[in-house]
Amino acid sequence: MNGYRVAPLGVAIDAVVEVPGSKSIANRALFCAALADGESVLSNVPDGDDTQSMLAALRTLGVEIEVIDQAQSGESEVISQQEWAPRGSTVRVVGGRSRFAPGPLTLQTGLAGTTSRFLTALCGLGKGAYTIDGEPSLRSRPMGPLHHAMEELGARVHPIGAAGHLPVTIEGPFDFSNDEVSLPGDVSSQFLTALMLVAPYFTAGLRFMLSTELVSRPYVRMTGSIMAHFGVPGVEVGDRIIVVPPGRYSAQHLVVEPDASSAGYPLAAAAICGGRVTVPGLTKESIQGDASFCHVLARMGCSVTQDDQATTVARSGPLRGLTINMVEHSDLVPTLAAVAAFADGATEIHGVGFIRNKESDRLGDLCAELRRAGVDAVDTADGMIINPGPVQMATLATHHDHRLAMAFALVGLGASGIVVDDPEVVSKSWPGYWSMIEGLR
Repeated sequence: MNGYRVAPLGVAIDAVVEVPGSKSIANRALFCAALADGESVLSNVPDGDDTQSMLAALRTLGVEIEVIDQAQSGESEVISQQEWAPRGSTVRVVGGRSRFAPGPLTLQTGLAGTTSRFLTALCGLGKGAYTIDGEPSLRSRPMGPLHHAMEELGARVHPIGAAGHLPVTIEGPFDFSNDEVSLPGDVSSQFLTALMLVAPYFTAGLRFMLSTELVSRPYVRMTGSIMAHFGVPGVEVGDRIIVVPPGRYSAQHLVVEPDASSAGYPLAAAAICGGRVTVPGLTKESIQGDASFCHVLARMGCSVTQDDQATTVARSGPLRGLTINMVEHSDLVPTLAAVAAFADGATEIHGVGFIRNKESDRLGDLCAELRRAGVDAVDTADGMIINPGPVQMATLATHHDHRLAMAFALVGLGASGIVVDDPEVVSKSWPGYWSMIEGLR
């Protein structure tokens, strides 16, 4: 499809929406399972492009992977009951570092930034030369801090094009006698997570010295939780020092939680259109930081119920703007911006300057597209200011960013005349997203 014209709802929502499994949890778990000796089984694995890239690359490296039950992404994820059962794929992984094929090998990661960064670190455990590459827009994303840290740990890093970008060739193995490495904490938590995941295989583990303040702390904590599940507990996350003990991963079973970042879209739809949306399986016990985004919506005038079964957001009264630091929910900045376009009063978002280096410039590009739709949105050094007003007809460019596409769909639910260009980009994380949007009505 060339563009997706979003039909406004015009009525309050009453829906139960099942979202895909967390790609962040799934990719971390696949990494650990690939290194663990024996057979792991992961349930509710999402079918987005990021996860598919990880599965394909691990197979290339020699890990035995079998998809037992395939997810059905084409069906509507709006369901009629609250009882949650995993609908994603079940994946069997037979891993172990000894299974890794030596280089030279080439690993293609498409548009998957997380996958490319995790695999870069993983290749430092192998022997020989491994080349990691992706699509042109992924080549433009920064990788320099990770590459520098890899060299500090003894791997050989050979950029094929521009330094600090893909494609790159990694020659392993690391010098496992190293016990400390320095990294900036305010660029991307994916650099830190990638090296945390390989850190147990160093003789004494690794101590990470952060040269700048840590951002996206919830994702770092999530990494520690998944590592503990696979047999390496004891990760310590401080303000400027993170310590990972030595150890070895063990094969495990894991049910992947519903993706909290994806859940933000239908929950935000309830905030924009009124009514109620429930996401089953996303509970107060979630290890994902974005699971608490519902409480941001509560500050804007929604009522929230989050227990050990589900998360529900409802709104019947006015929607209010707010001032908020979104450093703990950086992936949901476009989602909040869409809600803010319909609020009474301005919304000021700060603390998220680092999201300019995501799939798009998630501050500048987001504000530029909202202005196309008549919304007074201005990006600042570390966030944006949104003054709501009448939304007008517009075709909004996604800038190859799934999160912009999904957020612009929310704008279209609340106002007529919104067309989302390049709608297929949502396949990165939620291939069935447009089916869900249509199911809300």
